Amino acid sequence: MKKIMLRRYIVVFTCLLCVSLSVGAKNLPDSVVMTVAGKPIPLSEFIFIAQKNGEADFSNTKSINEYVELFKNFKLKIAEAEALELDKTRAFDEEFRMYQAQLVSDYLSDRKAEDEAVKALYDRGNELPELSYILFKLPAGNTLLNDTILPYQEALKARKRLLDGEKIDELGKQLATENKELVQFEYVSVLFPMRASLALEDAIYGLPVGAISEPIHTSQGYYVVQVHARRPNPGKVKVAHILITYPTDSVGAKEEALKQTQEIYKQIQAGADFAELAKKHSVDIGSAENGGELRPIGLGETVKPFEKAAFALTTPGQLSPIVESVFGYHIIKLLEIQPRESLESQKRSIRKFMGEGERNFELYRAFDMKLRREYNYSFNPEVYAELVALCADYFPNDKLFYEKAKEIDKILFSLEGESFPPAEFVRYMISQPFSTKTYAPDFMQEIYDLFIRELTTNAERQNLENKHPEMKHLLQEYRDGILLFEISSQKVWNKPAEEQAAAEAAWIAELNKKYPVKINKKLIKRLKK
Repeated sequence: MKKIMLRRYIVVFTCLLCVSLSVGAKNLPDSVVMTVAGKPIPLSEFIFIAQKNGEADFSNTKSINEYVELFKNFKLKIAEAEALELDKTRAFDEEFRMYQAQLVSDYLSDRKAEDEAVKALYDRGNELPELSYILFKLPAGNTLLNDTILPYQEALKARKRLLDGEKIDELGKQLATENKELVQFEYVSVLFPMRASLALEDAIYGLPVGAISEPIHTSQGYYVVQVHARRPNPGKVKVAHILITYPTDSVGAKEEALKQTQEIYKQIQAGADFAELAKKHSVDIGSAENGGELRPIGLGETVKPFEKAAFALTTPGQLSPIVESVFGYHIIKLLEIQPRESLESQKRSIRKFMGEGERNFELYRAFDMKLRREYNYSFNPEVYAELVALCADYFPNDKLFYEKAKEIDKILFSLEGESFPPAEFVRYMISQPFSTKTYAPDFMQEIYDLFIRELTTNAERQNLENKHPEMKHLLQEYRDGILLFEISSQKVWNKPAEEQAAAEAAWIAELNKKYPVKINKKLIKRLKK
């Protein structure tokens, strides 16, 4: 898209040339500066094109006259393109609509704030927590407020036991064994951002090392978490390895495998080729064929002993001591240390991830809040609490929920002085149930935020040209740029380079005879300071 826009930009201003103009006419009325082929050209467009070309000096009569001539010829070419109906082709329509959609999208966003939100999520990954959690699960499927009582109470009991001195790994395993339908325990060696639900991730990253969290509510249930450590994100390492395994049911096999590994290790230290030994001896067939090379690995992507040994290496070519894992014995050679990918390289994928899930509210929060302020959004929390109370017995997109909500004859919120009762929001929620949340209050909250966003964004969309008068000129400029490119390609640029200047001059002369032009010279004179 940027390339297309750049192409049009270059075309317009190559044809207008680099005229240095200073516009001192901001206070003039939006009068007609010229009429070309019967089409009036407003002064605002004339000035807009001039200003986009750089510094201004409208005090120079010669420069003004040159610019008027260039602008007139530019509009004559557009008139010719329109006469040939180049503005009615499918290709033109698709390209212009694409630009129009992009321009509207740019106005309906706060790119700077979005970039900051993306950076904040990227920066979160600079430090990675190691943790254990106990999850007290909610029932599968849609759950109501009442369904949370038992899991929450059990989470509180577990937290108290942990605060009283029990170890989370021991308690978690015990509770999960006693009731695997309700309780899940897990040790997580490393947690990267975007790998857990937003509520859980936020709580984990905000939890001090060693502290026991309050029960953390998610759609899955209530988590009790303890962060054991935090460490800097080391990026990835590329290593090669030789793996020697042994049958666990064979007496002496383990000792024999270790002896073989030690012999291979001595050969490498004596100068033998690591890759050739890997091809000959390693039982990891996938990597052995490639001299033992593995794809780059990050934290949490392999078994702990292997990870610890690989990330302890600091110099390419360095060998680890012999490492024992559940797979057997490894000899590891460091090939390359790969620092964490830059923000620039990950920005697009992070933005996409945030925009497509629950984190979209995080990504677009600044603009959402801006529109709420501008359109005088006023919220009644007491009335919303009444809707939350209904979630004890009904799921929010249930028609029975709507029947109960209709009885709340109060104002839920207002925008620009227009009041909205609960029933209007619930009607929207039933017709547009765009939430993946399975816990009733979370489901309702997400759709409520989407409802307010839709109302404020629609209001802003209708008001765009009033708030951003330059928008119509940007659209006009881009439209004319498409036509100018196509008509110039047909009339001039399809000829040999040495013939193009003469073809351009002859074409301009023809256009000046073909289409009438009226220039408002009085208005142009008034542009001078």
